Amino acid sequence: MTQLGVSINADHVVAYQGEPGAYSHLACKHCFPDWQMVNCASFSQALAKVESGEAHYAMIPVENSTAGRVEEIYRELKGTQLYVVKEHFEPINHCLIGTPGMALTDVQSVGSHPQALAQCDRNIKALGAKPVAMYDTAGAAKHLAESKQAGLAVISSALAADLYGLPILQSHFNDVAGNTTRFLVFSQQQKMPTFEPEQRYITSFLFKVRNIPAALYKAMGGFATQGINMLKLESYMLDGQFTATQFYVDVEAHFQSPAMQAALEELRFFSEEVRILGTYYADAFRK
Repeated sequence: MTQLGVSINADHVVAYQGEPGAYSHLACKHCFPDWQMVNCASFSQALAKVESGEAHYAMIPVENSTAGRVEEIYRELKGTQLYVVKEHFEPINHCLIGTPGMALTDVQSVGSHPQALAQCDRNIKALGAKPVAMYDTAGAAKHLAESKQAGLAVISSALAADLYGLPILQSHFNDVAGNTTRFLVFSQQQKMPTFEPEQRYITSFLFKVRNIPAALYKAMGGFATQGINMLKLESYMLDGQFTATQFYVDVEAHFQSPAMQAALEELRFFSEEVRILGTYYADAFRK
């Protein structure tokens, strides 16, 4: 692929959603500091870069410790054939960013991505400011730098403030200390680590239960029987229908472990379809 006329080796390209300075950009810098980072307007575009071979990985946020899951990505999972090869936990330090010469008392409205607004809700209310939803945290900073809109401050990263030449009015603007976002790294190739019993692994998968009484209870029974820790169970509707529910699951196990294989055998019996997204090392943050 090429960018601005410069040839780029796609083997060392990671795509992310948002403008430069977004938290996804920060996550890329921490995981792949020497790689080329390509920003995209949407999650689907970042995933499409990997599917087309223009990028090797896509860095995608899936949940936040304060605001919960990132809804959009679960709608994208059904349409992609990519694999999860890594997880990364990124500490989030939201900064309230203004224009040069602006004071906290001048803030009338605060703009950012809805997730960031939710994570700073109490502090926005304490300012007596109006929240304004924008498509991206770094995009909000870019908009402010270009528009210099009176009374508008934005929530974004310190990196974005530096990139767009804007002052930080208040650091650590998030309501809850320890605010953290979990990212998943998607790849065309499944890169399952070799199973070693002493290692800690996460396996992610999708499944759709059969339309029978207590199907979910029965499908999940094998994980309890095998002593497998379930870390996450998310449900979402398929194609706007109220009769077909798909589930996303994270469990603490390697796909190839005997216990996991036994649990999956029971899951498949009570499910219409099961799709393994990937097995990867548990991030050190979990310790």
